[in-house]
Amino acid sequence: ALEVPDFKNALKQFQKLVEKVVTQKTKKRLGLYIEDEDEIGYDKFYTTTQTIFGPEVKDRNVKAFFRKISNNLDARTEWCEIFGYFIGESDAMSSQLKEENTVFLVSEKQQITHAVVKRQDVIKGIVKVPHLDFTVTSSQKGVLTIFNNQVIVTQTNFFIIPYLFYFHQDTAWITGCDFLPQLKCVVAVTERTVIVWDYKSKESQNNCFIIKPMENSLLCVCTVTTSDHLAKDNILMGDDKGYVHLLTVTSDHFRLKQCKGKKESQLQVLDSKPFNIVKRKLHNDWAVKVKYISDLNCFGSCSSDSIHSFVLDDIKRLGDNLPVKEFSVPRGVNAFTYCAKAKVIVTGG
Repeated sequence: ALEVPDFKNALKQFQKLVEKVVTQKTKKRLGLYIEDEDEIGYDKFYTTTQTIFGPEVKDRNVKAFFRKISNNLDARTEWCEIFGYFIGESDAMSSQLKEENTVFLVSEKQQITHAVVKRQDVIKGIVKVPHLDFTVTSSQKGVLTIFNNQVIVTQTNFFIIPYLFYFHQDTAWITGCDFLPQLKCVVAVTERTVIVWDYKSKESQNNCFIIKPMENSLLCVCTVTTSDHLAKDNILMGDDKGYVHLLTVTSDHFRLKQCKGKKESQLQVLDSKPFNIVKRKLHNDWAVKVKYISDLNCFGSCSSDSIHSFVLDDIKRLGDNLPVKEFSVPRGVNAFTYCAKAKVIVTGG
């Protein structure tokens, strides 16, 4: 399949393909003749679609789309249906989709049982670390877990074995987590603290640093991936007062003293005052998500604030008072993500 660098151009090509199919089928129903070499059947439609969008297109999704326009030439279609995402169910699609699969058309559901998180607890954050081949999760009640690729498969469930885990015994709920690529540690935030877990230590379940107090209640966290300093990471955090914080941590902050003889707990509480923390109020309501977009060399933050709903700008703006690039959306923005291939930012309210 060919790679299409210009996604907008690909959408135009696909729209022309769909219009041509609909036109041909309309003429057929009116009794007009179409030469064989010009007629677009399913095989030709599938091959052309893969050429336009690349190998990410799956046969089952293309087949469902082609069947939809074949059964109802006036049916509303969206390009995202080619990738298995459906904005709304139509009569043609409702018979093909199971009740529980109204958003994504998937071949099967997979249930993953977390062996550490107990009842009345929920997963609040999931972060994939591709270069180390593991996944980090954080639960609301304080369980940080690293999963590797060891999986036990039974007839009914997929049981993923936790590689390492740390239980943060505190009344404050964990609200998010991420991975620090330079220090190779896990970072998580609670209502008033920042947790840095050195999972590489032999005493990994106790080797944790608690940075506190933080001025406001922290709601989200992410790592800034631009730092080329081998012993420094930058952390973005959003709070319940609309501030976005930039915290810089280095290996010197978490250097442990080697103790001989009796083992002692390596849980350390660090005062937040000596740390380099800059912050700026960007929203008039909760900053519910922050994310650094390395392709754009800028950060994004969103809020349910209807005036300052979404901010996208250089990270240097957190340390000055220059105007920021922002967008207003009625009732605010609760989530967003960036697609590098399409070069678009998608927001959800």
